[in-house]
Amino acid sequence: MVADPSLLLQGGFFVVLLTAVSAWDICKRIVPDLLCLCIVLTALLDFTPEKLLGLIPSFVLLSAALLWGGMGGGDIKLMAASGLVLGFYNGMTALVAGLILLLLFHALCFIIQKLRGRTVPRAYPLAPFLSIGCLAAYFLF
Repeated sequence: MVADPSLLLQGGFFVVLLTAVSAWDICKRIVPDLLCLCIVLTALLDFTPEKLLGLIPSFVLLSAALLWGGMGGGDIKLMAASGLVLGFYNGMTALVAGLILLLLFHALCFIIQKLRGRTVPRAYPLAPFLSIGCLAAYFLF
């Protein structure tokens, strides 16, 4: 079985761009618009109209940000751009996987910091967790 070259190219760009977004968010706590735009352009390599439904998972993040706050707009834009690559089902899978990873990471940090007698961080960069979820959804499903 031979893989479609456009999917291989898209997958390669997706890995590089999500890695860059994650590193940027970890270092500077911002998701650059240019990287999100590049992910949107990557979506064009294998675009179908059904992939527009991949924008729906970003509305879940937007709703959460509007209701509870504490989330930047860059994370929402990242999920919207990634949703265009992934489509609806893989986009939802990516969102849920990323948020579960964040919860597991926070629980681990909470336990370690409590054992050390230190305060627990209140905020983490979300893009790395969403990126891992997106990559898992892209390559595994």
